[in-house]
Amino acid sequence: MSLALLFCVLFSSPAWATTISRCDSLIRVGIAAMNKNEHVKSLELLTQARVIAEKQHLYKQEFLAINNIGANYYLLLEYGEALNYYLEAYTIALKQLDSKYEMIVLNNIAILYSKEKNFDKSNEYFHKAYAIAKEYKDPVKIGLYAMNLGNVANETNNPKLARVYFKEAKPLLKLQPELYVSAQIGLAECDLSEGYTLKARASAENLFRTTKDLTFSDIGTSLLVIISKSYLKEGNTAMASFYANKILAMKPNQETKITVFQLLSDISYAHKSFDLAIHYKDSIIKASAEFNKIKNGRLYENSRVKFEIENFKNEIALNDSKLASERKIFYSVIGVIIVIVIFIVWTLRNLSIKHKQKKLIAERNEQILVLELEKEKNELLLMEKQLNENQAFSLLEQERLKNEVESRNRKLSAKALYLSGRNQMIEEVLSELSELPQVSKDMSLVSHIDTLKNHLKTDNEWDSFITHFEEVNQRFLISLKTKHPNLTANDIRFLSYIYMNLSTKEIASMLNIAPESCRKRKERISAKMALPEDINLYDYLASL
Repeated sequence: MSLALLFCVLFSSPAWATTISRCDSLIRVGIAAMNKNEHVKSLELLTQARVIAEKQHLYKQEFLAINNIGANYYLLLEYGEALNYYLEAYTIALKQLDSKYEMIVLNNIAILYSKEKNFDKSNEYFHKAYAIAKEYKDPVKIGLYAMNLGNVANETNNPKLARVYFKEAKPLLKLQPELYVSAQIGLAECDLSEGYTLKARASAENLFRTTKDLTFSDIGTSLLVIISKSYLKEGNTAMASFYANKILAMKPNQETKITVFQLLSDISYAHKSFDLAIHYKDSIIKASAEFNKIKNGRLYENSRVKFEIENFKNEIALNDSKLASERKIFYSVIGVIIVIVIFIVWTLRNLSIKHKQKKLIAERNEQILVLELEKEKNELLLMEKQLNENQAFSLLEQERLKNEVESRNRKLSAKALYLSGRNQMIEEVLSELSELPQVSKDMSLVSHIDTLKNHLKTDNEWDSFITHFEEVNQRFLISLKTKHPNLTANDIRFLSYIYMNLSTKEIASMLNIAPESCRKRKERISAKMALPEDINLYDYLASL
């Protein structure tokens, strides 16, 4: 399976920067053309973007244009030319950009090493890109580089290590459909290498059916190769040959043709068709010759050496930079220590000079503080005494007011009881007189008795009684009216008698009504106040 190139990164093109926007647009369209194998158009667009970027010193856009020009040449199998452009992009990344861009071109260069079967170098640069991606915590890049490391492990016949990388890559590439499929193909190759032919073939057939774009990164041919090899390992040469020829019918590139001719040769050899096997071997030689003509072998070697030198220079520069940084830190620390020592000596000298003065000032301050504390203590004692006196006066005043209220309530109760007794006595006398025969015959006397009865009902002393009660128990009445605004004046007067703890009989006598009527009135008022049945009316009024 083919390794994954990183063609582009995210663009940041501010709306106000027309030149940057134009350059980004050219790169974006150029990459799209490259993905459609329209390499001439892609190279034209990317070259335009490169010229603009160089003139305006747009280093990020220049890097992207050059890197993707190299990617075009890689896809055209011109590896030498591709490495030249990757080397230019690598130089820009080191001098002008950060390591996010360095890892992109490192990945692409590692792929070129892999194509030349230099798997040690390929693995080294893939690991560098992988480590930088981990530093930036970029899940897509981590997944991409892990997948490439898995492909190298498969190429070097280490399927167990490859499986580890592919399993790491899969969840990170779920939002990248083509790359996610590539990771699944890598796992299928692991299964094939470990002898799980049925599992490998089932995975490949399922991916071949469900993958939308089989042309991306030669996904379709990679899947058919796995299917053909799985049949060959099972000894089914007919099916193996069928799928191998199906790949050739798709007109693959020269590199894939070499792989298929080798596969067909192995199939013919397994089928004991030795003449056909030799024929395919000849086809391999011919395809390899054509492939080598396409590749710029000599130019590739020179460029690779340049890259190695540039990379070595970069490592030296990093070491020198690190050493210079450490030296700078060391000198800074020494300087800080010297300044601290001078400051400490100067401080100690000043302290020794001022010590006696401070001691004398401290003694005087202590004396002043003692005097101030004594003064504050006396003031606190005086304030405490005044506070106690005020509290005592307040308590006495509260007690006086309480006693005065109780005294007035007792007078009111006594007066109420007196009025109650007087009215009851007059009522009894009038009742007895009314029953005498001689009185009923004397109309003048009957008239006087009726006048007395009316006087009982209109006695002005009741109004005076209510006035005095309101003066003494004003807070009670305000609270009662606030909580129960629906009470009438007569209801409040009735509740006032209950508040004074008068009996039902006494209240009935004062109101000149029957005791039974008084009890019913009490029940009606309790219902009007919405009191629960288990609460005594007097206790509730007392709580107010």
